[in-house]
Amino acid sequence: MVIITKSIRVKSKGENDMIDITPQISKILEESNIKNGNVTIFVSGSTAAITTIEFEPGLLRDFPKMLARIAPKDIEYGHEQVWHDGNGHSHVRASLIGPSITIPFRDSHLLLGTWQQIVMIELDTRSRDRNLVLQIMGEN
Repeated sequence: MVIITKSIRVKSKGENDMIDITPQISKILEESNIKNGNVTIFVSGSTAAITTIEFEPGLLRDFPKMLARIAPKDIEYGHEQVWHDGNGHSHVRASLIGPSITIPFRDSHLLLGTWQQIVMIELDTRSRDRNLVLQIMGEN
C-alpha cells in the first residue's frame, strides 16, 4: 500500500461559501499514480466543513437555509460568552457536517455519483484562507 499526503489552499468568500473542490482533488489523484484506493479530504480549522452535494444553484441556496434552521445565528452560544467573536453558530454547524470525508477511487477516478461533487463549506463569518489536507491511500 502507498500513502501520499498533499494539500490544497482554498480562499473562501465568507459564511456559506461553497467551493467545488472536485477538479483539484481529481487532478492530484491522477498525478499520484495510485490506481485504486481511498482519498480522505480534511479541512484544517473548526469553522469549515467538507461534504458532497449536487453543486447546483438550488442546493447552494437550500443548504445554508437548512443550516440556519438547525443552528440559527440569533440564539445564545456558550462560545460567544468565552470569545465574543460572533461565530458560535459557525462552530456548531461545522461540527454537524464534519471536517473530512473519505471517497473511494478506481483507475485513478473518484467513484462519485453523476451529480455528486466534493465541496468545502465556509461557515465562519468572514473570508478565510483554508488548508485542505488530502491523504491518498491505495495500490498502483
